[in-house]
Amino acid sequence: MRWVTRKRPKTDRIACPWLILRFIDPDGEFLFVPAGDVLAVAEREGAVSFDAPDAQYTHRDGLCTFEVLLEEYELDDPALELLGRIVHGADVAEDRDATPQSRGLLAVAEGFYLLDVGDHRQLELSLPVYDALYAWCKHETAAG
Repeated sequence: MRWVTRKRPKTDRIACPWLILRFIDPDGEFLFVPAGDVLAVAEREGAVSFDAPDAQYTHRDGLCTFEVLLEEYELDDPALELLGRIVHGADVAEDRDATPQSRGLLAVAEGFYLLDVGDHRQLELSLPVYDALYAWCKHETAAG
């Protein structure tokens, strides 16, 4: 399936593709387009829109898009829920201190953004960061 969001991704627009590829759609293909084109491209390409105004999946009820996807796809995993809180704090300015890890994730996400290596390369480079963070979350939640 194709998934479409705004170009020049940052925290939520990188975390969501990681979640999609690892838990929702392992063969997902991502399109990064200008913000004003997300809905039209989604319609034209038969893609699922995310993390953009009026997208199928976006911030709602105080949740970031990552958290919305967790809820919508009923991904009931304590480690993913912890990762969702970390992503939320990194993505939502007024909740920066949601977890002690949120500001660190924000710094890493901003660093990848500043590399300006292109959207797909940024995603490729970032995926292992989320794999590692998820492994840490699994360890933390298993420890109780």
